[in-house]
Amino acid sequence: MRKPSSLAFRLIVAAALVSVAGLVAGGLLLSNVFRESVERQLDDRLIADMENLIAAAEPAPNGALMMMNAIADQRYDTAFSGWYWQVTPDEAGGEPLTSRSLWDKRLETAATATGGGLARGYTSGPQGQELRYVVRRISFPDMAALSSGRQDARPKTYLFALAADRAKGEAEAQNFDTTLLWSLGALGLFLTIATLLQVRVGLRPLAKVQERLQAIRTGKAQRLEGSWPREIAPLADEVNQLLAHNAEVVQRARTHVGNLAHGLKTPLSVLTNEAALVKGALSDTVMKQAAVMRRQVDHYLTRARAAASAEVIGVRTDVAPVIGELARTLEKIYGNKGVEYEAEIAPGFAFRGERQDFEELAGNLMDNAGKWAATLVKVSVTELDGRIILTVEDDGPGLNEAELVRVLEKRERLDEKVPGSGLGLGIVRDIADLYGGRLELGRASLGGLKADLNLPSA
Repeated sequence: MRKPSSLAFRLIVAAALVSVAGLVAGGLLLSNVFRESVERQLDDRLIADMENLIAAAEPAPNGALMMMNAIADQRYDTAFSGWYWQVTPDEAGGEPLTSRSLWDKRLETAATATGGGLARGYTSGPQGQELRYVVRRISFPDMAALSSGRQDARPKTYLFALAADRAKGEAEAQNFDTTLLWSLGALGLFLTIATLLQVRVGLRPLAKVQERLQAIRTGKAQRLEGSWPREIAPLADEVNQLLAHNAEVVQRARTHVGNLAHGLKTPLSVLTNEAALVKGALSDTVMKQAAVMRRQVDHYLTRARAAASAEVIGVRTDVAPVIGELARTLEKIYGNKGVEYEAEIAPGFAFRGERQDFEELAGNLMDNAGKWAATLVKVSVTELDGRIILTVEDDGPGLNEAELVRVLEKRERLDEKVPGSGLGLGIVRDIADLYGGRLELGRASLGGLKADLNLPSA
């Protein structure tokens, strides 16, 4: 089961609640309808038997009531069969006529019937069964009074009652409920499976969007391409417009950074050239401060450009080609001092960032190693937990703990005799920070400095 915050979980739970509520309501309704139908059938049977019983009743000359041909159903003649009839006179002291099935018992009926109307109810049988009964009040002429010539003779009324055991109907209802329960359970299972399939199929375009966005983030795609359903198409269009706007903003920022670099470097070059023409303390001061300004401009312009690049979505740089090109170039530069670059990088490693930023990162480390190496610079790349680790080692003198602090944190230049701005490692650390990476320095197995650069992998 998915976690509660997921859209699929909400859809499944909502559908399940609606389905359960519908099935429970439908089940209760069907159960009640079936029970009412069973009871109605029982009432119809009792009413039909009552009609036969009333038809069989005849007033006797002595004023009593005779049952000429009672109901032919054998159940009314079997003792305590669960089917009973009883005819009770309204006059006090009158003995009721009963079916043989009642034996010496009597039916207690609480409901009363007026006129020719019918009344229904429940009562207890001779053996404690729950009985369903119907009663009707019927009037017959008083034959004894009529024979004696009495003009004020009134008809005699009798209460006809028939009852039947509800056990069989209740058993049928329970069997129906059991069947209904299993049927609704199977239907609920089917609806659950159908809901799961519906949610899975319905949300598949969102999973496709996620895959395409991941491809964009890792640099495998530039846009959210594909054929989308009508509900997802506006989202895809908005994402593509956002990516295009992001790329446009980054490109504009790069252009401004480049213009600023040219705008600052040209005046600095003029100052440096003019100061070189004049000898003296002022000239030396101008030259030195101009060099500091150039280094600072290079540093912050590089940082600004890298910050803009780090915001670009979907950029990807293959590591092996960049390292190979840098190694060949730097080997030509430092080959005159006998330094060789050993850089055998397996294909497949990729940096999630701009190529020029990776060139800046790897180039500074490899260039720094070439400056201090005696004979060998070794470059390797590994991958760990979705990140690449670029390792650059040299067999030079290396740095102690105090020197590492001065180079990385204080950004000091340890040897002015070695050409360069002295900000290479600091720039590497700044650019790495922008990409969520980190630079670690230590002692190499070759004896010199070891630089481990941890960067996001594409």
